[in-house]
Amino acid sequence: MPVVLITPEAMLHKPAPYVDALKAAGFDVVYPRDPTFTRGLLSEDETVEQLRICDAVLAGGERCTRNVLEQLPRLRVIARAGVGYDRIDMATATARRIPVTITPNSNFDAVAEHTIALLFATAKSMIAMDRGVRGNTWRRVLTAPVRESTLGLIGLGRIGRAVAIRARALGMVVVASESQPDLTFIKQHGIELTSLDQVLSRADYLSIHCPLNAETKGLINRNTLAKMKPGSVLINTARGPLVVESDLIEALQSGHLRAAGLDVFEQEPPAPDNPLFQMDNVVLSPHIGGEDTLSSRNMGCEAADCIIRLYRGEWPTGAVVNQELQSGWKW
Repeated sequence: MPVVLITPEAMLHKPAPYVDALKAAGFDVVYPRDPTFTRGLLSEDETVEQLRICDAVLAGGERCTRNVLEQLPRLRVIARAGVGYDRIDMATATARRIPVTITPNSNFDAVAEHTIALLFATAKSMIAMDRGVRGNTWRRVLTAPVRESTLGLIGLGRIGRAVAIRARALGMVVVASESQPDLTFIKQHGIELTSLDQVLSRADYLSIHCPLNAETKGLINRNTLAKMKPGSVLINTARGPLVVESDLIEALQSGHLRAAGLDVFEQEPPAPDNPLFQMDNVVLSPHIGGEDTLSSRNMGCEAADCIIRLYRGEWPTGAVVNQELQSGWKW
């Protein structure tokens, strides 16, 4: 009986339709011994030890490096619950003919909602005001408006588009940079497509929605932060390494940026002495933007469907990252 290892923390040892579907398709469903396995903090040897038992993994954020993948002769499929795959060595996965799938239809609305939540939390100083009221400091300070302000988007894929729709409904002006734009969507929703420099200089709130790769790592750094409007806000619900954290901290400490809302970090979890923890104008969450109760279930179902279809000899077009494996691939 083929074995599927389910690793995302929110999916561990819980009855769910994707578990039922995998079992009905003939799979034995197992879970990692360490519930924090998916955080990617274990050594390569420990990661191999967890993964060597499975034919497929319904994956979270574990690191599938070249060395790890080369020690997993049994592994046939990596089905990511999410859309990012920067922790998987794609060259090695492809060379070993391991399809890597994502769940493009399941969590973009959840990330968009979380982005808007961080936008409101920073605009309305919710953390500082909550602490003040609890501490008997009845200090009423005017907050920043969201309506009639400008939202800048770096990336206008599924998540960026979902954010844009919500921002336009709030009465915001939306400007965006995107290398492969959906021009019909842009025209329909009144979005201005422009250069990255223009987005940086015009945005009252800048939200990042591009993938992490060699070209985008460190995209937000001292130079790009300097181009942002004084008093603007940075929101990142994409990937931590897109931002040089030390440069962001410097921009916040100097007052060039008014605030930041961060769901992701260069190091996850961040070190306990991270200076961001001491800033009342920074709102933080633990890389949870894409996971609410609805999206978690849907991601599980979409990832499980990819595994089941591949097992049956069907190719889940649109979900496989290394599409070049389709010709001649067999379980």
